[in-house]
Amino acid sequence: MKALQVIEGGLTLDEVPIPVLRGETLVRVSASGICNTDLEIVKGYAGFRGTIGHEFVGVVESSPDKPELVGRRVVGEINTGCGICPLCTTGDERHCPKRTVLGIKDRDGSHAEYLTLPSRNLFPVPDDVSDRDAVFVEPLAAALGITERIEFAPYTDLAVIGDGKLGLLCAFALSTTSNKVTLVGKHASKLQIAAERGITTMFAKDVDSARNAFDIVVEASGSESGFASALDLVRPRGKIVLKSTFSGMPKWEAWRVVVDEITIVGSRCGRFAPAIQLMCTNEFQLSSLISAEYPLAEAFEAMKHAGQKGVMKVLLTNAN
Repeated sequence: MKALQVIEGGLTLDEVPIPVLRGETLVRVSASGICNTDLEIVKGYAGFRGTIGHEFVGVVESSPDKPELVGRRVVGEINTGCGICPLCTTGDERHCPKRTVLGIKDRDGSHAEYLTLPSRNLFPVPDDVSDRDAVFVEPLAAALGITERIEFAPYTDLAVIGDGKLGLLCAFALSTTSNKVTLVGKHASKLQIAAERGITTMFAKDVDSARNAFDIVVEASGSESGFASALDLVRPRGKIVLKSTFSGMPKWEAWRVVVDEITIVGSRCGRFAPAIQLMCTNEFQLSSLISAEYPLAEAFEAMKHAGQKGVMKVLLTNAN
């Protein structure tokens, strides 16, 4: 099969064996989404080597322990734990110290024709959710994961920094709970997407006018400047949620965290079930965030396109 891999020499599109992992479910990938994390891995983030990609929808080809999944469209949670540690036995494999992570840590990913995952990681896709929407289940779950890390109410002042794919999804997800969400970005066309969904918007150049205006600030820009803007926007004793994966070493004024008693919260992956449930409402029409689709054979062109400024989601597809 074809697989887009990061190796010592960089990015390559190789012919590799179809994966076989004992007891795991084999999925034929229909489409996968290029994420900013993929782009950062190519730059060196996480030190990963192997097939990249973790956002996908596909069809089950075989499933030793759950044969009823064969032929079903599925999406999959990306963390696979050891199954025996206290975290795994209480239902949260996302932080298992021995976990593998699809396309990120010790497990080949979804920018390929096939992948494997344990059946417990897989969720059937409802019939009324298209493949183009289903690709967004993983990043939408990550956005909703913020609500697992912090509590807020409909009147909580929330700002999301970054009007890219992740920032928009965070703003969408948080707006289902709070009616006071502001998206901060640099691109009028992207901010308009949020505005059309009733979300307040602000240009990044106007941050000074909103200093200390927000109880919670979500940094989802993936840029060093986003960290600095978060410190400007958050109120004393407020919270900053870090969502971005960033290969560099950002410099920011840590002393301000001490002086203003700011709480810094990390947020990574979220649960798939709430994301699928939200997706079924058709409230956000996430496929409108797709900028382009490429066949897997044109993966290099797709990655180059995805890395350009202003581009939203780029998909890799497999003809079946």
